[in-house]
Amino acid sequence: MRPQTSYVSLSPASLLFLSTNSHTQARSSIYTFIPRSPPPPMSFMHDETRQPQQHDSHVKMTSGSAKETALHARRARRNRLQINRHKSLSLNAEDGRLENLDPDSHSSDSFGFGEEGMSERRSDGLDFGHVSVMGRRRVMEDSMVVAPPVGLAGEFSFFAVYDGHGGADVAESCCQRLHICLDQYLEKAMKLPSEEGFEWEKVMAECFRSVEEEFADEDNAAEMGSTALVVLVGKEELVVANCGDSRAVLCRGGAAVPLSMDHKPDRPDEKQRIEAAGGNIVNWNGWRVQGVLATSRSLGDYSLKPYVISEPEVMITKRTESDDFLVIATDGLWDVLCNRVVCQVVKNSLGGRIEPRPHETGASAAAAALAELAISRGSGDNISIIVVKLK
Repeated sequence: MRPQTSYVSLSPASLLFLSTNSHTQARSSIYTFIPRSPPPPMSFMHDETRQPQQHDSHVKMTSGSAKETALHARRARRNRLQINRHKSLSLNAEDGRLENLDPDSHSSDSFGFGEEGMSERRSDGLDFGHVSVMGRRRVMEDSMVVAPPVGLAGEFSFFAVYDGHGGADVAESCCQRLHICLDQYLEKAMKLPSEEGFEWEKVMAECFRSVEEEFADEDNAAEMGSTALVVLVGKEELVVANCGDSRAVLCRGGAAVPLSMDHKPDRPDEKQRIEAAGGNIVNWNGWRVQGVLATSRSLGDYSLKPYVISEPEVMITKRTESDDFLVIATDGLWDVLCNRVVCQVVKNSLGGRIEPRPHETGASAAAAALAELAISRGSGDNISIIVVKLK
């Protein structure tokens, strides 16, 4: 008989077993990462109730007996490990406002998988699923967006993850604005005649810079920042613009193909660029720009300019019939799992070799399996994952 708990998951050992193609039955004990109480109402891609980040040593303790304090601490930790399924982000066609999609307002063909976790089908035919986990952090600084198609005729589906640091404000600003700004830049650029073809690098760089300038005058802008990973899925090509250490990986014919390169201070070309600008990288619990930031590119972080820049690296990949799916995620996943294992877990999940939770299916179940495995492997960061099926 299965344990009487609302949400259960396969054990880390089971997931690892499946990712390494072992041939024995995976019937080990289960771990419960989600409390018995019902999950909170689904919300927009970021949590508007976040509190300012505090250092662990400065956390305010609750009043009451030692027993009550310990109980509160255990409950808080369980909540931090809870997987939060989010509604998709949509644009109001009339005024461009951001909206949350209500699954109850759509037909069962589009949603209908229950509110705990859903795989969704866009109007452009792409199936995708997404999860976001606070993990062992005390605050949630990740944001992510699944927006309506962008471009002159809606040629490209838009997916993005933003990993904030120093606070969530910059990531939330990117979440609200970047896809709208890119849509405007694309419409303008696609109308211009060009003998050399469309310049993706120029369009993406201008878009990222424009969004960054919008929050330059905000409070604490000097100390806050966010990575940005944007993936555009077209009928013939995949366009990835990366600024920071989030990552996009394509599974093609069963093999993992990286679509972005992490911007780390110790990457040889990034190290050379930083030092040429007069900066330094210091090994302080990992390599950091000026001993502060563990990524060499981001939006914001004005106190670290010109060493930390917001210019994205753009990679364009032609689609093929052997393309299976995309995994787009913040570094909370990639810090503990390699590209190959991530693709294998998703492949196993989509193939039905990992039992999903109730109401989960397809890409949503695959994203949840990745998040749970990352937590079990000791990820100490927020984790946000989007899985996009390409066929």
